[in-house]
Amino acid sequence: MNYSHEAEAWNCTSCGAGLVVTKVFFTYMKGNFEVDLPACPECGLVLVPEDLVRGKMVEAERILEDK
Repeated sequence: MNYSHEAEAWNCTSCGAGLVVTKVFFTYMKGNFEVDLPACPECGLVLVPEDLVRGKMVEAERILEDK
């Protein structure tokens, strides 16, 4: 999914900088994931869009928990 349009519309709540799409790495239940998401280039705060949380992340969580 392309979140570049979302990044342009948001500023960081922590430092006020404009968000840019960047690779974000995270770990959940020993699984490593890499996703392009809007993030603050100054402090690193990441915006995780609601559609990703309610869709793909819930699906991944179910798969990992069933293992």
